[in-house]
Amino acid sequence: MRVGFIGLGSQGAPMARRIVAAGYPLTLWARRPASVEPFADTAAKVVGTPTELAAVSDLVCVCVVGDDDVRQVLDGEHGVFAGLAPGGTVAIHSTVHPDTCRELAETAAAKGISVIDAPVSGGGPAAAAGRLLVMAGGDQKVVERCRPVFATYAEPIVHLGDIGSGQVTKLLNNLLFTANIATAKSTLDLGAALGVSVDSLSEVITQGSANSFALGRIAQFGGSLDVLKSVAADLLRKDVTLIANLAEAAGAEPGAVLESADAALGLMGRTR
Repeated sequence: MRVGFIGLGSQGAPMARRIVAAGYPLTLWARRPASVEPFADTAAKVVGTPTELAAVSDLVCVCVVGDDDVRQVLDGEHGVFAGLAPGGTVAIHSTVHPDTCRELAETAAAKGISVIDAPVSGGGPAAAAGRLLVMAGGDQKVVERCRPVFATYAEPIVHLGDIGSGQVTKLLNNLLFTANIATAKSTLDLGAALGVSVDSLSEVITQGSANSFALGRIAQFGGSLDVLKSVAADLLRKDVTLIANLAEAAGAEPGAVLESADAALGLMGRTR
């Protein structure tokens, strides 16, 4: 399978490197030349537009940031849809609104192209180690066709259902992670006020039943949210807002998890 990859950020770059290291023919496109420079020592080829990339690919993986970026890369001028042959597949690894994936899938279907949503979780280190989590939505046969490529950078790869279901699942995951930031931070602060140091309390909780990924990240930086705020606050605000809007549209009551997530955003100087 010939693979194209767009979105060579802190997570996408190690994903792409794992693909080419596994022996797949890989083609890259990036807005900034600096993004493809680290691949000079690999067999990956670089092209000038997403359309050119799609023309030499069977599967195009997209790992850009937001909905507008995904739409532009796929359906914009010189986009992937203009170059991908019928029978080709697009995997949207970005975390975006599920309706974005559904609408793009409908557009692609008219061209004989399959689209699946396959958001990922774990970050750059997990991608480099081949341990990302892929949450896939879309036709199961298409997901299975892509699985060997995904397996170069991910384990597990979970098929959730129809197109968009991967995005809903990823948003729920990020909602709970954000909520856990608030409960973990407030617990560490309460402990300090009661005379138990952040380091000592973190050591105990990370080995106990109350452990969470969020607490581990906060403990890593001595109980401070400064680093997490700088790298993740805006992305988490985007994701919490998306899932809150989905819940409202469905008439579903999020309850305590959204309240805690909003509290976490406030601790990082953000609001929905």
